[in-house]
Amino acid sequence: MKEVRWGVLGTAYIFERDTARGMELAENCRLTAIAGRSMEKAEAFKERYGFEKAYGSYQELLDDPEVEAVYIPLPNTLHYEWTIKALRSGKHVLCEKPLAPTAQQAREMFRTAQENHVLLMEAFAYQHSPYIKEIRRVIEEGTIGEIRYGEAALITSDYDRKNIRMRKDTLGGCTYDVGVYALSLLQRLTGETPKDVRAVSSFSDEGIDLFTSGILEYPSGAKAHFDCGMVLATEKNSSLDRFQIHGTRGSISSVSFAFNAPGTLSYRLRTFDGLDELRTVEVPHNYCLEVEQFGRCIQNGEAPYVTEQFSTDLAATVDRVLQSIGYEA
Repeated sequence: MKEVRWGVLGTAYIFERDTARGMELAENCRLTAIAGRSMEKAEAFKERYGFEKAYGSYQELLDDPEVEAVYIPLPNTLHYEWTIKALRSGKHVLCEKPLAPTAQQAREMFRTAQENHVLLMEAFAYQHSPYIKEIRRVIEEGTIGEIRYGEAALITSDYDRKNIRMRKDTLGGCTYDVGVYALSLLQRLTGETPKDVRAVSSFSDEGIDLFTSGILEYPSGAKAHFDCGMVLATEKNSSLDRFQIHGTRGSISSVSFAFNAPGTLSYRLRTFDGLDELRTVEVPHNYCLEVEQFGRCIQNGEAPYVTEQFSTDLAATVDRVLQSIGYEA
């Protein structure tokens, strides 16, 4: 299998914790180059993860003709700038969520990709999970009928105030950091974008939302509720992940579930005609699935699973949530 030559812009924690292992496992990924704000840190990552080259600036990596695709795990405020630069350098880009601070910027990023004949995909590893795909298939088959109500939540630990998630200047806050998971899951499972969005938040002294709760109303008439927050025990890396979908014929609810979790996940399917089943799905490393899928898009012309339409619709919903709570990006 031919490998895609990857470069990584930045030495972010999410790369260390998750994406690095996914790239190592991916059969079509070659770790070609790593760039950091300092050569010392880039060299350390080169040795730790087996990159072939290290660069002391992001632009040096983009100037490397051997790099075909770039993964961008930078702070939210830098996604737009460096994705645009990478696309204009002729690199395919996998950019961490949220793709951009606003829907307008997200649309500009995709337009730049088209103009430069390269691909752009937002990095939502969990969206590639066979668990999520199975639940979507069950819904599409009509097993629970027409959707009437859904809810999703992701609530995590809070962090030291120096963490980029907790700072306004790096567009921190729970909607940007974890709310996009709950909102994107509802978008995937309902197959709709909301026509009405209302939300409320609890804010920190720094002006970022620590807890946000909202209601969504869809063109079909379905309703949904989402919660997101960074309010659990500080720096414990704990989380509350849940969802449920109710239809005119039954319901699906998470049992053993966490966004991006590998392993044996489960959900309960109930229907009004008496079916009550606990179903399990074996899930491999989601970040590996994501990297391999984007690699197939580059090499084989496969369509990105997280599409332009999906990402720009989601960004528009996030815009409306932020506007509702009074968060100014």
